[in-house]
Amino acid sequence: MGRLIAPDASQVSELHQERLDAVAGLLLAHGVRTVGDLGCGSGALLERLMAEAQFEAIVGVEQSLPALERLRSRLGSSDNGGRLRLVHGSFAEPHPHWNRLDALVMMETIEHVDPDRLSQVERALFVHARPGLVLITTPNAEANDLLGVPRGRFRHPDHRFEWPRARFGAWATGVGARHGYAVTLGEIGWSHPRFGAATQTACFTRIKA
Repeated sequence: MGRLIAPDASQVSELHQERLDAVAGLLLAHGVRTVGDLGCGSGALLERLMAEAQFEAIVGVEQSLPALERLRSRLGSSDNGGRLRLVHGSFAEPHPHWNRLDALVMMETIEHVDPDRLSQVERALFVHARPGLVLITTPNAEANDLLGVPRGRFRHPDHRFEWPRARFGAWATGVGARHGYAVTLGEIGWSHPRFGAATQTACFTRIKA
């Protein structure tokens, strides 16, 4: 089989915006008012969420101090009395700032976690914080050929893994079953009939006792 044609730069940029809009849209649809962005990085999702009046409190968690300081300089510090709070910390460890939030989001961050630490992330999110909704987006490894990613490589050098849809679905379903969450799997952006979309999603909704 010949190499598939990769999307051009404009399509990749569109996917990034579609991902931001899709995450914000899901949170809005679920009536979320307080939300944490775990691994907020450059702050793109924080800015997208701040544009929506429904979100009354937004917490950005980032373990890179330089990245956090850049965000504080650009978006405001945790002492500004506004809707946004920026916190230094790891999403693999529970933090009091996000224990009472309606929702937690990991957008393109879980693949940066070493596989042997995934159980820590699972406990932090689904045992300690236990919000009403958890939303995770991650690369779909099956679509890498569509993006021109060489075989045997990841999309980013800091990625620790990239899962195909079946593997991600099995993990997400197992997490939901262990902790009392219903799981809805989905995708974002353009989708190939065989390989799926570049981004796959899992939306965990806590089942009321």
